[in-house]
Order: sequence, then structure tokens, then C-alpha cells
Amino acid sequence: MGFFHKLSMADVFVVMDRAQFARGFMNRNRILDPHGPIWLTVPIKKAQRFLPIREVEVNRELPWREDHWHKLLCSYANSRYFHLYRESLEGVYEREWTDLASLNVYTLEMTMKWLGIDVKVVRESDLDISSRSTQRLVDICRSVGADTYVSGIGGKSYMDEGLFASHGLNLVYARYSSFPYPQRFSDVFVPDLSVLDLIANVDPRDLGSAVAGLRIEVPS
Repeated sequence: MGFFHKLSMADVFVVMDRAQFARGFMNRNRILDPHGPIWLTVPIKKAQRFLPIREVEVNRELPWREDHWHKLLCSYANSRYFHLYRESLEGVYEREWTDLASLNVYTLEMTMKWLGIDVKVVRESDLDISSRSTQRLVDICRSVGADTYVSGIGGKSYMDEGLFASHGLNLVYARYSSFPYPQRFSDVFVPDLSVLDLIANVDPRDLGSAVAGLRIEVPS
């Protein structure tokens, strides 16, 4: 949910599909089943794990789509609001995905519609950017006409904050704290799950307020 809170602040979201693939949430996420949190992982071809994300292919030799769909149904089929999204989700798993970036962008835009987030999505590979590190972020902002860069709080550890100011760009950090909502298989709230857990359990009319509850920090 922290990602979608940050996304809701933007006018344009640039998918960094030219960045190197890294183990983490690029190809996996957690859901809650009767025994606790479990991972859903989209398998990739191992020989490509150090390539840019846009070049990483899904390993279609493994039955991951069937496995994911089975686990999603076990976790959420009887959740209060899952039926509203079931057909769209099933459509994702009926498609034969070849590359990870296309799958990620498709599911991103689908989820944005469910959450009422109206943000333009652009792939970095469609921009003429060749710089690196913080300069790369600055050049992306300038390329899409942005005046502000919204970063997760983790950006503090690696970005050159002064470089944004020297190019007339504002830099803000989005801070997100998990808030509890009803979960089907746990009386004690389990944070940091896929946004699907929220969507399956919370009234669609309340999803907007879930997206709005973030704090912004402007670097001194």
C-alpha cells in the first residue's frame, strides 16, 4: 500500500524498466492464507536476472499462473469484496505473459483503476535518458515536465538531494504507516501485504481514504 500512497501524489509515474532487475517486489508479493503470509512469485529465466527489467522474460515452463490463481482463491474467494475483482484477476492468469515488465504495467494500471488513482504511466525506455544515479532521476523529471520528484523514504540513503535543487526541482519524501483493516484469516493485523488483500476485504467506497493517508517530508 505504501507504493500506491506514493503513486497517488503524482501526475506522472515513470516505470523504471531500464533499471537492473533485483530480487524483491519486482516479481513477487505476499498474500494472507489460512496459515499466515505466503509469497506469490512470478518465475523468471535465471540467466536474465541481471538484465534490465524490460529484457527479463517470464519462465513459461513453470505452471505459476495456475499456482497463483489457486492460492488467491484459497485466500480470498470468500472475502467480502473479492467477487468484484475476480473476473479481471482471472483474466490476468488466463493470459500467456512473455515479459515481466508488461505483466507489471498491466496489473499496475488495473489496480490504479480500482483505487481511483488517475495518473499517467510512462515507461523509462520510451524516454531518451542515458544518465545515471540521481542525475538520471533529474533528467527523467525534466523529460516529462515535472517540477517535483516524489521519493520513498529509502531514497535518502542514496540520492544527491542538492542536485534536484540545482535544477529547479522540488524533492519530497512520502512516509507511509500501515493502518489496520479487517483481514479474513487473522485477528491480529498483518501489515505489508499485497494491495489485493486490502481490496478483497475493504468496501470499495472506502478505498479512496486508504490511499489518502500519507505524510510528506520536504528535505531541509
